[in-house]
Amino acid sequence: MIRHRFTAAVAAALALAMAPAASAQAAAPPEAAAVAADRVLRVYNNNIENLVRNNADGSCTRISGPDHLTSILVDDSGRTGTAGVVAPDILIVQQVRGTGQATAYADQLSAKFGYAAGTYRAIVAWDDPEEWGTTHKCSVQSLGDLKKKQTNGIIYNTRRLSLAAGDVSAYWSAGWLKPGTAYADGAGCTLYKPPSIDADADHKWTWKRTSAIAARFTVKETGTTVFAATMHLPQENRQNACAGDGDKGIASSGIHLGADATSLLNGSTIRIVGIDANRTGIAASTLSGYGMTGYGTGATNGSSKIDYLFIRGTVQPSSVAHTVSGTKSNHLALYGFINF
Repeated sequence: MIRHRFTAAVAAALALAMAPAASAQAAAPPEAAAVAADRVLRVYNNNIENLVRNNADGSCTRISGPDHLTSILVDDSGRTGTAGVVAPDILIVQQVRGTGQATAYADQLSAKFGYAAGTYRAIVAWDDPEEWGTTHKCSVQSLGDLKKKQTNGIIYNTRRLSLAAGDVSAYWSAGWLKPGTAYADGAGCTLYKPPSIDADADHKWTWKRTSAIAARFTVKETGTTVFAATMHLPQENRQNACAGDGDKGIASSGIHLGADATSLLNGSTIRIVGIDANRTGIAASTLSGYGMTGYGTGATNGSSKIDYLFIRGTVQPSSVAHTVSGTKSNHLALYGFINF
């Protein structure tokens, strides 16, 4: 167990989620009745690239949180920017700078739907991760610098979902093939964390970029349990699938779930996993052993599909293949609306 290394933000989120629950319900606005009648769970997955988008000419564009949210949130027909867009329940994100950016993004989401700050809350794997890498392919260095801190997070709607103490997993590490090591059908794979990380001092903390985290929520109106996990696998996973020591991952995908996360998943009715896998060709059936199916079939990063959304639940059909083409990120967002 590694709960002693949990972030302060997780502890704060749990405290907020538990302590004010009764008073928050007592002060619920009139529209809460409409929320109670809504038996759809709306979930999204996106690598938001620190809200910096790379352009073909080598320049970069900084994207505001509200603009990014408008570009990914859709109505029941898969259209953005319409009056039919309903407040989401869970946003699974990769590549946020830490608690500060995740909380600001969550508050911007609250404001977008007229809710008080703190209505959406964020869980991140690392509060303030150390800088990783040396280049982020932006011609203006100040924009590239915004990508130097990366972690993964889950943003959730406290109007609909509660989070109990003990229902956030310990982070778990990805796997990789260390340069110069023979793959040997996965035998050469190791956990992507010290002491197996890149020997280059500039990449000392790159492993934190790929730390995964999960949580189990409860739908307040029905008691339905909902598991959500966020993952960002190393770039090396594209060529050599690695999930740990001598492990190619589930169905040779490089994907694995930590022990704490698996326990939370096994105790959940609805299950959601969002991943930037940095790997193409991962089948929709990859997580079928956990009862999940993959949604979204088109490319999500340039001409490649490397982002995946797996769900156990009754997912509504999508006229846009559960993929939001206008996403203001290097990656296209995926979504699933789950009837329950």
